[in-house]
Amino acid sequence: MTAGAQAALDRAFREEWASVVAALARRLRDLDLAEDAASDAFAEAARTWPRDGVPASPGAWLTTVARRRALDRLRRDRRHAERVAALADLREPPPPGAGHDDRLELLFACCHPSLAPEARIALTLRAVAGLTTAEIARAFLVDEHAMAQRLLRAKAKVARAGIPFRVPPPEELPDRLGQVLHVVYLVFNEGWAASRGDALVRRELCTEAVQLARLVHGLLPQDAEATGLLALLLLLDARRATRTGEGGAFVAPDAQDATAWDRPRIDEGLALTAAAFASAPRDHGPGPYALQAAIAAEHAQPPPDWTRIATLYAALARRQPSPVVELNQAVALTFADRLDEGRTLLDRLKEDGRLDRYQPLHAADAELHRRSGDHERARAAYDRAIALSANAVERAELVRRREALSAPDRC
Repeated sequence: MTAGAQAALDRAFREEWASVVAALARRLRDLDLAEDAASDAFAEAARTWPRDGVPASPGAWLTTVARRRALDRLRRDRRHAERVAALADLREPPPPGAGHDDRLELLFACCHPSLAPEARIALTLRAVAGLTTAEIARAFLVDEHAMAQRLLRAKAKVARAGIPFRVPPPEELPDRLGQVLHVVYLVFNEGWAASRGDALVRRELCTEAVQLARLVHGLLPQDAEATGLLALLLLLDARRATRTGEGGAFVAPDAQDATAWDRPRIDEGLALTAAAFASAPRDHGPGPYALQAAIAAEHAQPPPDWTRIATLYAALARRQPSPVVELNQAVALTFADRLDEGRTLLDRLKEDGRLDRYQPLHAADAELHRRSGDHERARAAYDRAIALSANAVERAELVRRREALSAPDRC
């Protein structure tokens, strides 16, 4: 295959997979068949694009071919006449900005409350984000066979329960929205800090999550948390390109080249953060995503005000109690030079034990010991963090910091 055709195919997979699957799934009500037909279409593209050239509209081409392949599969079985009819109106995807996006309906189907939380995330990563079973298995820290079985059970549950491929009616949206936002947030998190592998950042996941957050916000533009999530993801994604340097090495936030940040995204994220705070319910105040967006806004306007960040994390801990949030609060206190307060909070988390196998806890412990001048304990904490890290870039950075303890000016 020529380099140009391969690049076009890779780009089409990143940008069109979810739309093709969603368009078919909504009409077929069969996620397996939709994915199989989409896979057939991409295989056909791999055969014909190098020979015939890349079509002017790859998304439309792939949708048309996927529709034909689905029809071929259905016509082998006369019981599926109803589904054949359902595909009749599918010719090509609507143009961008047409006001309808099948991915939104697919997202709500994958996040249906009748599915277990881990199944919702896995199904969304497979059907909406286009990850392979092996990639999802790595993200969940399970073997590929176990993940394949989990996906099969989830798809069977979708079919058996008759889960509709549609956006819920307005009266159901408040109860359903939280699950959708949470899954989109987790998809971005896996892209922002890959749990395993050789790369720290997975660009395709970040991009997909931002697009999904934008879709949900477009559906509910007045919802403070939908607004807050989009703001948060934009503010983080604006700095994504500078998180790694030469050879994919980790770059600390305070060493990133702020001139290389995506300024339009930061400006949009800041405006959305303000909108999320302004539209928050008066009796509850800003929600978790709006508060996290405010924290990301501080990081996007260097130098960050670590005291304000610690205060925001404290507010977040009250709204959404979590040991991870408290850990981030301890880190913010450390960077605000409030070492005693940071140490008190961190020691309480260590005694609690729930984060004992969470690498960032031990990395934060090492940083606090380093700043307190106790390098022996800092080395021990780094050893623990390194042992728990499954990401090559993250592990290399921890090793660098441990080795730099003998030369503090390099930390």
